[in-house]
Amino acid sequence: MEDLMQPKSEYSKTREDQYRLDSKDRLSKILKKKIETTMIGALSSIEENLGFLWKAEDGEKQTKDQILMNGLYQKIRSEILDKGNAQARNIDSELNQYDVKWLRYSVSIPVRH
Repeated sequence: MEDLMQPKSEYSKTREDQYRLDSKDRLSKILKKKIETTMIGALSSIEENLGFLWKAEDGEKQTKDQILMNGLYQKIRSEILDKGNAQARNIDSELNQYDVKWLRYSVSIPVRH
């Protein structure tokens, strides 16, 4: 009988270990997506509020100042993306220092008598 119980406990441990790995992977993906969304949102805000500095009117050529500002914006954009991507890559090394277990979603339904 004891021989039958051992494989079940091993299976449960293997399953729990896999669940923790899957939980860590899930959290990593979510965190990376949030960093990416923050970067893209920041760039969008810059373009929306300051884009007039480098965008020419329809049918017109960019002025020298607009070309200069566009170059500056492209440099800033590249730096934001590089720094954000570096932080996204650091997520996995940071998460490796933690034991992660997703608690899943839970809903409490009140019962009235």
